Amino acid sequence: MPGHETASHADVAPPARVVMPAHMGVVAAVRGSVVDVRFDARLPPIQSILHAGAQGEIVVEVVAQIDAHRVRAIALTPTQGLARGTSVRDSGGPLRAPVGPAILSRMFDVFGRAIDRGPALAGVEWRSVHGAPPPLSQRSTQSEIFETGIKVIDALAPLERGGKAGLFGGAGVGKTVLLTEMIHNMVGHQQGVSIFCGIGERSREGEELYRDMQQAGVLPDMVMLFGQMNEPPGARFRIGHAALTMAEYFRDDRHRDVLLLVDNIFRFIQAGAEVSGLMGQMPSRLGYQPTMGTELAGLEERIANTAAGAITSIQAVYVPADDFTDPAAVHTFSHLSASIVLSRKRASEGLYPAIDPLQSASKMATPGIAGERHCALAQEIRRTLAQYTQLKDIIAMLGLEQLSAQDRRVVARARRLERFLTQPFFTTEQFTGLKGRLVTVADTLEGCERILRDEFEAVPEQALYMIGAVAEAKTAPTDVRDPMAAHAPAKEAAHAP
Repeated sequence: MPGHETASHADVAPPARVVMPAHMGVVAAVRGSVVDVRFDARLPPIQSILHAGAQGEIVVEVVAQIDAHRVRAIALTPTQGLARGTSVRDSGGPLRAPVGPAILSRMFDVFGRAIDRGPALAGVEWRSVHGAPPPLSQRSTQSEIFETGIKVIDALAPLERGGKAGLFGGAGVGKTVLLTEMIHNMVGHQQGVSIFCGIGERSREGEELYRDMQQAGVLPDMVMLFGQMNEPPGARFRIGHAALTMAEYFRDDRHRDVLLLVDNIFRFIQAGAEVSGLMGQMPSRLGYQPTMGTELAGLEERIANTAAGAITSIQAVYVPADDFTDPAAVHTFSHLSASIVLSRKRASEGLYPAIDPLQSASKMATPGIAGERHCALAQEIRRTLAQYTQLKDIIAMLGLEQLSAQDRRVVARARRLERFLTQPFFTTEQFTGLKGRLVTVADTLEGCERILRDEFEAVPEQALYMIGAVAEAKTAPTDVRDPMAAHAPAKEAAHAP
């Protein structure tokens, strides 16, 4: 009957809405690496970590609160298999990184998981990766030089203790060898800790670097982190913050100096631009994110010198299309206190480390910091090498004999300076057969000064090649081959044994 049907429909209650626990939500939308999540009770704060999937294997980080019930998150892991309606758990905190003595000699990903196939971590503390820069009241106001033991750097482009240095170089010019040697000197002679942070690194490069560090014997006082190239942009963007959290632990808790190596800081900016684009933000100049300056400063300003210790950073910098007016390069340069430029031409000539002495520079090379004698010598070295560069064309066309006596003396000094500024590395002993040298700033300056005074005019050029202090020149073995002998002008080559 009609009345009976109406009564039966009225007896059916509407389905009760399932009330989710406060820390649980559901996926509302998935667009690539961008995930919208709905929470009924309480919205998680920005930078909170959320877990989805059967085992919580899909990890996303909250970057925006859209309205009273929805948040927008960026994925730190691939989002394959994630669908609308999937339950999501709020971890209750931000991304964390492990700290403690147990992290030394290990390799980690952005989540603090060991990826070196070693034993499980034990006795570590987990800290948020979102640290604040040290306040001005805790920073050291005294500018100090960070001595590397590498002659050409300490003489012409001294690094700042607690500062940032940019390393510019392509493939095959000795960038990794230079970084490895700095790590060796830091660990062996300054009792410090080295942290290598690979942002957007290729898997092959990370594996090779790990093996090189192991063979060089520097791994016990080193930590390595990698946000690999095949990982989502969110993971590549956060790996630098995780590395700085570990560096701050050794500086503030263990009172040790830290050498932080970043390869490549441009990929950090690039990952931020990808995240910004995925979030739908209006791009700024040349397609970069509008928050680039703030994001880079938030990372760079944590690298500082305090009363407890110092974090000294050396960062590989990629300059897009060699355009130094690119916004990424301009913002990075504003944070650097030194620039080290590697030259492929010098590498091909066998002048290692292949650092270009005329293009490399440092803000520390001032009389008030480095000292008047150091600055005067550095200027004289640059002037001599620059004059030699100008004379090379004349020598190639007309020969050395067409130069004046004064110019020939300049050429002789410059060629000896070039050889003296080469140096055998500890980390390449097994390849070169030459014992590594650690040279103090005083010995470096003394050697350059004596060469500029023509004290080694009668000494063959190759006696200054691949030595440590200048006192080794007269005792240098005659079988050390100078790779530049073939390039020597006629009169200079006559001195070669």
